[in-house]
Amino acid sequence: MYKLGIDVGGTNTDAVLVDENLNIVAEIKHPTTEDIHDGISGALKSVLEISGVDRKDIHQAMLGTTQCTNAIVERKNLAPIGFMRIGAPATLGIPAMVDWENDIKKIAVDTIIVKGGFEYDGKELAPFDENEAKSFFKKMKGKVKSIAISCVFSTVRNEHELAAAKLCREVMGDDVHISISSEIGSMGLIERENATILNASLYKVAERFTDGFARSLENEGVTDAKIFLSQNDGTLMTIDHARKYPILTIACGPTNSIRGASYLSNLQDAVVIDVGGTTTDLGVIHNGFPRESSVAVTIGGVRTNFRMPDVISIGLGGGSIVRKQEDGTVTVGPDSVGYEITDKALVFGGDVITATDIAVCLGMAEVGDKTKVEKLDKDFAKKAMMQIKSMVEEGIDIMKTSNKDIEVVMVGGGSIIIPDELEGTNTVARPEHFGIANAIGSAISRVSSTYEKLINYEEIKREDALNKAKEEAIEMAVDSGAIRETIEIIEIEDTPLAYYPGNTNRVKIKAAGDLL
Repeated sequence: MYKLGIDVGGTNTDAVLVDENLNIVAEIKHPTTEDIHDGISGALKSVLEISGVDRKDIHQAMLGTTQCTNAIVERKNLAPIGFMRIGAPATLGIPAMVDWENDIKKIAVDTIIVKGGFEYDGKELAPFDENEAKSFFKKMKGKVKSIAISCVFSTVRNEHELAAAKLCREVMGDDVHISISSEIGSMGLIERENATILNASLYKVAERFTDGFARSLENEGVTDAKIFLSQNDGTLMTIDHARKYPILTIACGPTNSIRGASYLSNLQDAVVIDVGGTTTDLGVIHNGFPRESSVAVTIGGVRTNFRMPDVISIGLGGGSIVRKQEDGTVTVGPDSVGYEITDKALVFGGDVITATDIAVCLGMAEVGDKTKVEKLDKDFAKKAMMQIKSMVEEGIDIMKTSNKDIEVVMVGGGSIIIPDELEGTNTVARPEHFGIANAIGSAISRVSSTYEKLINYEEIKREDALNKAKEEAIEMAVDSGAIRETIEIIEIEDTPLAYYPGNTNRVKIKAAGDLL
């Protein structure tokens, strides 16, 4: 049995085939195309030809893609939606989609705030106004095919959201796409509903890339494989789950690289530096999984609070353009030749000085024709490398939580531009197959689930509450496709909330297991 992992980046589409023991059978880098499906098909065809594996023996196929991120940032292919908040009169002072930029705010055909919602402890603020909700859904019928629903403190009690969703289907039909906030975000009404609105607007994008991936597999004769999509916590979800929650694919590229780096280096805790053609992502492995961000994350100008990896990006990559300024200083990036590096970089016969040319000039890498950079001024090259080193070291410093030196794992095809010695590190590992860590991370990922709830320890013993939460997280992982016997609790957060009455804590449990 084999697993296929594909990760679509801005410059390259990487594909890898691994056996049931997770040994790498074949790997390939293929240029990303403007229509990503051509790039996926090309990478898929190449890796199958290299491996010689019988297509019928591929039982699982995983895809990591940036399509949802691109759609939000570029304001392209977002579907029109209707939005309902259940929270009047308590939340009438805060308008829907507050602080959204006008160019993306227009995705909402109409918005409404209806009566209902809950207090932090689950007490009802007001009964859910079904008549008002029904009128809104009738108004939306024929205008939109996607509805976003949020409710104040729906992460504590979601009955009003579920009632609204049921009513929406009755009025608008079973084919309406419904996103409810309790299934997407965490505590924090505005950020949670923002994430829900974005999710609702992405359903067409999700349909396109999931259908495209399935079609590419079928065209190449891979017809017996179960399809999974990478999500942004370093685990996988089914194709149906991805269509329902496309927002969870955002930032899956960096998390795939982090998981792949952990597997290749055999490290459970380290900083991962993933260098592509245009950008460098820095993230953290914690217990073998990507460390999650603890703050609200802004995507395309929209503030959200659904789970996201703790990752920073800097404008540095293998294709970054290097220039000498008038004052004698040397700059690297942030602009890049990107996927055109094989045409424009000096070592490939082009006329643009890139970070890759600098690495080849200084003997750090063997790429292209090194005679093409022999005439580069060595002092210029050294200054450029000092700038590259400084940019990466600054990023490492941001990701560290103490002043202790840490382990670093270098991955990504562009990592050849980074020196082996960096300030603030114990060791810098560059494992075998480092260039396709993202595709490997996709192929070897597990299934996970996260259970989150506010619990008052004056009403239930802490130990009993945590055990019940763990059981819920495990059941959620099983529902997502994990083998029960392989599931383990990988993260426990138990945070006191001083601003709530009683002994109230926010409990968050994460479980992960192997795929069926």
